[in-house]
Amino acid sequence: PGGEVAGVVKKIGEGVENVKVGDRVIAFLGWGGFAEEVKAGAQQLMPIPPEMDFPDAASFTLTYGTTYHALKDRADLKPGETLLVLGAAGGVGVSAIEIGKAMGAKVIAAASTDEKLAFARDLGADEVINYGTENLKDRIRALTGGSGADVIYDPVGGAYAEPALRSIAWNGRYLVVGFAAGDIPKIPLNLPLLKGCSVVGVFWGAFAAREPQRNAQNLQALARWYAEGKVKPRIYATYPLEKAPEALHAILDRKVQGKVVIVP
Repeated sequence: PGGEVAGVVKKIGEGVENVKVGDRVIAFLGWGGFAEEVKAGAQQLMPIPPEMDFPDAASFTLTYGTTYHALKDRADLKPGETLLVLGAAGGVGVSAIEIGKAMGAKVIAAASTDEKLAFARDLGADEVINYGTENLKDRIRALTGGSGADVIYDPVGGAYAEPALRSIAWNGRYLVVGFAAGDIPKIPLNLPLLKGCSVVGVFWGAFAAREPQRNAQNLQALARWYAEGKVKPRIYATYPLEKAPEALHAILDRKVQGKVVIVP
C-alpha cells in the first residue's frame, strides 16, 4: 500500500529532464509507497513547493488534486452556490471544505460524530449535519431553505447517497468520488430526471494520466493556495514505517480526522 509519497530524487533514468538528483518531489504512485525507496515515472512527479514540508507534501496531491478536479472541472462550482460535503472529516472531505470555501461556496459538512463536525467547523464549514443522529435529507432541506444543495461531494456512498441525491437542487451536480462506506449504492434513475440534475463521476487518476497538462495547471493553482494559506493538509498522526498496520487500522476504525502519514 501507499498511494503517494514525498522524498528526494536519488537517481534518474536516461532522458529524464524534468527533475535532477537532489530535487524534493511528490510522487503519485497509486501503490507501493510504504517503503524507504520507490521507483516512479518522471511524469508522476511534481516539485515540492519551498514552503512545504515532507509530511504535508505526502498528503497533498491525491486529496487536493481529486477535489480541485471535482469542484472546478466536473462541477464548475460557482461563488455563492451551496456545497454539501459527505464524509467531511476524511482526507478528501477536509480538502473539499477548504477548496469549496476558497471558491466562494457556502459549505455544509456532514459526518458521523459531533467531534468530526467540530473539526469540520474549525476548517471553515458554514453548517454541519450529523448523519449518525439526524435525518440527512430533512436537514439538507432545512439548511438550504428547501432548495437543496447545488453540488454534492460524495466520497462515502452507501446508505447516504440516495437521501443526499433526493435533496439536491434543480440543476445540481452530484459528484461520485468514492465509496468509503464499502457499498456501491444503486440510484433510481428517475431522480436525475425529476431534479434536472447531473450525476458526475470523478476519477482523478485517469484525468491526470489522460490530461497531464490540465492536471499540472490544477496542481500549480493548489500550490499557490497552499502558499497563501488557503489549503493545508490536516495530519491526524504520523507513524514509523514498522507501524504502518496501526495507521491502516486507525483509518479502518474511522478514528482519523484528515490524513495519516508514514515517516520512514
